[in-house]
Amino acid sequence: MTMLSAASVPANSFTYGLITPAAAYAMATLGSAVGLRCAMRARAAAGGRRGGWLVIGSVAIGFGIFTMHFVAMAGFSVGVPIQYDMVRTLETLGLAVLVSAAALFLVGSRLPNWFSVPVGGIILGLGVASTHFWGMTGMQIAGVMRYDTRLVAISAGIAVAVTVIAMWCAARAKHLSTSVGSALIMGLAFTGMHYTAMNAMTVHLYSDSGGAGAPSALGVLTPVLVGPMLLLTLIALFVSLDPMMEQDGRRKWGTRRGEAAGEKLEWTPFERG
Repeated sequence: MTMLSAASVPANSFTYGLITPAAAYAMATLGSAVGLRCAMRARAAAGGRRGGWLVIGSVAIGFGIFTMHFVAMAGFSVGVPIQYDMVRTLETLGLAVLVSAAALFLVGSRLPNWFSVPVGGIILGLGVASTHFWGMTGMQIAGVMRYDTRLVAISAGIAVAVTVIAMWCAARAKHLSTSVGSALIMGLAFTGMHYTAMNAMTVHLYSDSGGAGAPSALGVLTPVLVGPMLLLTLIALFVSLDPMMEQDGRRKWGTRRGEAAGEKLEWTPFERG
C-alpha cells in the first residue's frame, strides 16, 4: 500500500458535537466521586472493611477512567472504519483498575497526607495517561498513528497536576459537597488529559477506500461500554446508601449551628481514626 498523502488526515474527536465529551466527563466524575468517597470511608474503617472499601473505590475509579476514554473515542472519526482489538481493550480496563488501586490504597492508608496524597495523585495521573495510550494501541485503522511528544508530555502533566490538586482538596474536605467538588476537578483532569493527547495524534492513511463519510466507532464500542457503565452506576448507588452520607449531613448541619454560635469546629474525612 502507499500513503494517501504526505500530509496527515484530519481526525475528528467531536463527531457528535459536545455530546461525547460531556458524557465522558460525566463518567470520569462519577467514578472519581465514588472512588474518593470510598477512600474517605476506608480511613474510618478497620481491618478487612478498610480493604473492601478501597477495592470498591479502585474499581469505581478504574471503570470511570475506562468508560471516559471509550465514550470519548466513540465520538472519534478519521474518514475510514475503525475497529478495536477486544483483548487490548479489556487489558485497558484491567490497567485502569490496577493503577487506581495503587493510588487509592496509598491515599487510603494511614500514612501522612503530605506524603500519600501527592504521591497517590502522581501515580493516578500517570496511570491515566498510560491507560490512554495503551488503549490507543488497540485501535485498528487502515493507516498509522503518530504522536507529538511535546503534547503527549503536556497531556500527562495535566493529568498529574490536576489529579494531585483534586486529591489534596478531597483530603482536606470537611463536607460531602467539597468532596464532590474534588471529583469534578479530577474528572476534568482525566478528560482534559484525553483530549490533549488526542490533539497530539496525527493519522496517515494507507488508502482512501473507507471514504470521507465513514462512521465513528460508536457501534463497535457500545457493547464494550454497556457492562462497565452499568456496574459503575450500581456501585455508585451502593455507596450512596452508605450511612456515612447521613453522618456527613449531621456534621454539616452541626458545623453550621456551631459556626452560628461562634464555635470553631474542625473535621476532615481523611483524618486519622
